[in-house]
Amino acid sequence: MRRVKKAIIPAAGLGTRFLPATKAMPKEMLPVVDKPTIQYIVEEAVASGIEDIIIVTGRNKRSIEDHFDINHELEANLKGQRKEHLLKMVEDIANLADIHYVRQKQALGLGHAVWCARKFIGQEPFAVLLGDMIVDSEVPCLKQLLDVYEEKQAPVIAVDAVEWSDVSKYGVIDGEPAGEHLYRVKRLVEKPVADPPSNMAIIGRYVMDPQIFHILENLPAGIGGEIQLTDALQQWTQRHPIYARLIEGKLYDVGDKMGFLKATVELACKDDALRVPFRLFLRQMAAEGGETP
Repeated sequence: MRRVKKAIIPAAGLGTRFLPATKAMPKEMLPVVDKPTIQYIVEEAVASGIEDIIIVTGRNKRSIEDHFDINHELEANLKGQRKEHLLKMVEDIANLADIHYVRQKQALGLGHAVWCARKFIGQEPFAVLLGDMIVDSEVPCLKQLLDVYEEKQAPVIAVDAVEWSDVSKYGVIDGEPAGEHLYRVKRLVEKPVADPPSNMAIIGRYVMDPQIFHILENLPAGIGGEIQLTDALQQWTQRHPIYARLIEGKLYDVGDKMGFLKATVELACKDDALRVPFRLFLRQMAAEGGETP
């Protein structure tokens, strides 16, 4: 049995949906409460047992590397001011995992971004976690997939039921039940405009076999003129099994403005330091009619 120890986090997108905030700041560094979104993703990977992470970056993404690096000046300042709690927080970020970086030199899509990390992965099974999907769950979302992988020794993708009106924003699956919260995937469709096979959306967590790189290398461009990972997985289903795990947890699509705001509000309401005063503020705003435009 092969254990999954490596993960790819694609983070090369331009973040156009959050302009002008992302003109100079990577969308992955936008904070949800008090952490950049990409830190939530790295923490999920580590909590799931991942040992090595490669982040696929693009231009103007240097701040991601800086965030996970040691900052000697900041640490010395915090130590001198005896702010031990903040010092430990900063040190822990730098020690989360062994993080590596590779640049996607052309914006050719998610499938191409995954392909850019092929030399780092080698011949090992690996995980992919997208930086714009946060899952708040008791068992880390990726761990839910890895448990299925250990049993089936086959690729696994995470899915969640979305509103039918939102199906065209995602890749979706057509599958048949294969156990509790589990489907055997028959077909995958990227952002269907008409006649979607289901409302089970692929939500940015994958466990894959390294042979997928051979498919990606020869895959023609799909929707938007990009190399689509969903199209590669569809080719895989023609010869090999793929499973879809219906996640247990709350999904936040933080690549969308409403999803980002929902994540900020709901996760702030769960924060020990903010829970009471923030909920009081929300009640006061609602009482004043602030909940309606």
